[in-house]
Amino acid sequence: MYDVVEKNSDFIVVYKYPGVSFHREENEAGLFEQVKADHSPDALFPVHRLDKVTSGLLVMARTEAVNLALCQQFAERTSEKYYFAISDKKPSKKQGMIKGDMVKARRGAWKLQPSLENPAITQFFSYFLAEGRRLFVLRPRTGKTHQLRVAMKSLGSPIAGDSLYNDAIAASQVDRCYLHAFQLAFSLNGETHRFQALPREGLWFQDEAFTALLPTINEPHNLLWP
Repeated sequence: MYDVVEKNSDFIVVYKYPGVSFHREENEAGLFEQVKADHSPDALFPVHRLDKVTSGLLVMARTEAVNLALCQQFAERTSEKYYFAISDKKPSKKQGMIKGDMVKARRGAWKLQPSLENPAITQFFSYFLAEGRRLFVLRPRTGKTHQLRVAMKSLGSPIAGDSLYNDAIAASQVDRCYLHAFQLAFSLNGETHRFQALPREGLWFQDEAFTALLPTINEPHNLLWP
């Protein structure tokens, strides 16, 4: 379900595996409930979340004061989050910004609108991986539900393995949804905390093409973001 990356008196950072729900589903405990029971039964606060299909880094606060501080950073966009995604479809542009209001669509999905009243904002770079396959480094500047999955679909490059936003048959032929929360950074008590975790699941995240690109993208905070 998860691995602990960092644990101290202020917060816990965990690596979430794909297919694990953050919240309880029927009789099965969700990730947050399980981490609380295992490591911080007296108090634990969910600073942010990941979709069930997404793997990668999550931080949870262990005191109300830390929760308030971190939630404020996430709300004010002073924290940093960087994701990896793979698509088997060519994007309409290779780098830039995706911006627009998100509205509910069918089957629990969302869609991007051209209006900008309260827009979801995502910056991205894309890189050639192999024939018919591109890697995206994504930086969400807002925190909307399904934001990155919707942004990728709006580019014409829905995430491989995403059965909600990609072709369901094509998605079923891929071994996972290829969205991963790679790096997380925030400040606390005057100190910057930065964590990284490479994806551990998915054949395309383990192959030579992806590995060869890592020196280019393993410090996404230093990229010249559009």
